[in-house]
Amino acid sequence: MAGRYGEDVLAGDWRRRKVTPEVDAEPDLVVEDADSGFCGAVVGFEASAVVLEDRHGRQRVFPLLPAAFLLDGEPVTLRRPARAPVPAARRRTASGSIAVADVRARVAKASRIWVEGVHDAALVERIWGDDLRIEGVVVEPLDGIDALDAEVRGFGPGPGRRLGVLVDHLVPGSKESRLVARVDSPYVLVTGHPYVDVWQAVKPAAVGIRAWPVVPPGRPWKEGVCAALGVAEPAELWRRILSRVDSFADVETPLINAMERLIDFVTEPD
Repeated sequence: MAGRYGEDVLAGDWRRRKVTPEVDAEPDLVVEDADSGFCGAVVGFEASAVVLEDRHGRQRVFPLLPAAFLLDGEPVTLRRPARAPVPAARRRTASGSIAVADVRARVAKASRIWVEGVHDAALVERIWGDDLRIEGVVVEPLDGIDALDAEVRGFGPGPGRRLGVLVDHLVPGSKESRLVARVDSPYVLVTGHPYVDVWQAVKPAAVGIRAWPVVPPGRPWKEGVCAALGVAEPAELWRRILSRVDSFADVETPLINAMERLIDFVTEPD
């Protein structure tokens, strides 16, 4: 009779079957809803459900079902703590989004954000670095955008491989606007700000000046600014500028809007 039914279904060490761990849904614990992909921090409860809030302040309610969430990429069952959580004081990142504690940076995604140079990259890191690490998005500096269309083709954008590009002096009729017009892909978003250089996107008050000097056409902008402010080298002035930037409040709104659009674009599910 044993051969009739084949292998014994109870054979083996069935006690070692993997069990989904249960985790207390403590305030600010960051998890991902396994079904929808919504990622956020625990901010409260409603009946038998947990309330999650993402980095934009959007809140959604999810039932506390078995293995319904991912913690560091692994399935977990969230449970309501024995005592109702007391909301902790919310810390903000330099970009103004809600900071989350004890969260490791995600493995880098295929999607990227490109900026025009190392100064742009350093400024973006200073303000949006925490957000980008949590999202797993890498920022890469270019050496200008004269060959942007060729660089984009070489990158090979597509589903799951989006590209965002931040461009300086992106205004109608500029050389930059003509170069950007050559890029045509639904998986590429080019945004920018109106300032000649990313330095100018830092508010003058943050640097301790009334306004950025006006540099005559034909003269390199950075050298002209250094001469007007009595600074010997652009590198010296840049160190001074970057050291004065602590948060999004120290830069102009067009730069903030452009970067937020790029982050949303490259992290949007296809």
